[in-house]
Amino acid sequence: MSELGLSSRREADEWIAKGWVRVDGKVVSELGTKVYPSQKITVERQAAAEQSKRVTILINKPMGYVSGQAEDGYTPAVALIKPENRWPDDPAPEQFHPTQLRSLVPAGRLDIDSVGLLVLTQDGRVAKHLIGHDTDIDKEYLVRVEYTKPGKLPDADLKKLNHGLWMDGKPLLPAKVRWQNDDQLSFTLREGKKRQIRRMCEMVGLKVVGLKRVRIGKVKLGELPVGQWRYLAPDERF
Repeated sequence: MSELGLSSRREADEWIAKGWVRVDGKVVSELGTKVYPSQKITVERQAAAEQSKRVTILINKPMGYVSGQAEDGYTPAVALIKPENRWPDDPAPEQFHPTQLRSLVPAGRLDIDSVGLLVLTQDGRVAKHLIGHDTDIDKEYLVRVEYTKPGKLPDADLKKLNHGLWMDGKPLLPAKVRWQNDDQLSFTLREGKKRQIRRMCEMVGLKVVGLKRVRIGKVKLGELPVGQWRYLAPDERF
């Protein structure tokens, strides 16, 4: 069901338990039931209705908040999702309800000392699309840097940032890295290893002094203020 894009694996388990899944017209109630390529999977209308209620939220994460679970005394970004922090200019028609906080998880990481666009979702399909192992969604960051060596960054090292660096024993995928101004680079990546940009910069003698994610796929941070959030609009696609 996950591979067909019908649901996330967690959703599939829940729907099977509720009797909402049929294979060739027969209700399947046992988890792990094998389905052959020739068979047809269908889901009851209740499943689609429940799925349509699940929200995806965009937040401009401030520095000092962690993306996921609370750790080392730091507050998770989901704690900011409350009515008073909703962006007043959010055009989405949804009304906030506390049930929207259930199973609201980050679809991707953003380091505690980084700011910008973070996606929190209840929809397993969105999470799979953004962080599944075969995702091709790119992410754009603005990165303020200081060069720790005399002079300025050689063009050859800028080329290495674009393609040629290794991390954790594997070559990094090609990136798009270019200067925005004298002390700021734009990074566009299709992967997200832990602290990847900071580690890439260190490899060529750059120190990151500020990092902000401004785009995930086709969705931009735009004018969303720091610490505020909005709903992903019905017509927005990553």
